[in-house]
Amino acid sequence: MSVIKLSDQALDQLFRLAHTHYAWLPDREVSNETLQELYQLVRMGPTSANGQPMRLLFIKSLAAKERLKPYLAPANVAKTMSAPVIVVVAHDLEFYEKLPALNLAVDARPWFAGNPNLIQETAFRNSSLQGAYLILAARALGLDCGPMSGFDAGGVDQEFFADVSWRSNFLINLGYGDTSKAHPRQPRLTFGEACKIL
Repeated sequence: MSVIKLSDQALDQLFRLAHTHYAWLPDREVSNETLQELYQLVRMGPTSANGQPMRLLFIKSLAAKERLKPYLAPANVAKTMSAPVIVVVAHDLEFYEKLPALNLAVDARPWFAGNPNLIQETAFRNSSLQGAYLILAARALGLDCGPMSGFDAGGVDQEFFADVSWRSNFLINLGYGDTSKAHPRQPRLTFGEACKIL
């Protein structure tokens, strides 16, 4: 399969015309099948040593949203509670235990076992990368996203992950955005401000 440049329409949907959404169409739910399709795309993105440390908690039910609500920053409560799905993008601090099945080229598990600093750094960095894949994959499927970090991660971890080795990284509100309530796009840095070529 040859790689080709995406159409302008596809690039608009993924980047140029996509917005962070704060309001959601109330009559459009996100099905479990769509969430499964989303993950099938996300899991294909590259990670260090193919470690795939990201773990996802999809919060859909009102009961689960109420459990999350106390840990949200006040400014994030309304937009989050009204979202069809809230994704807790987390990372697994025991991700390296799955490396023997995920990385068939090299025995990568010993790189991490007993090295908590490397575990934390790798898990956090790569779950952040995978979270970005999730945003693009969601947009590719016609969904809108509202990523945010305004929440009590320790509280979320205690509430939802007390019995597992997952730790929360950031949240993504997911659904079909109400474009009539989208904020105007904020400025972006120019190439000269953000980039250097050596």
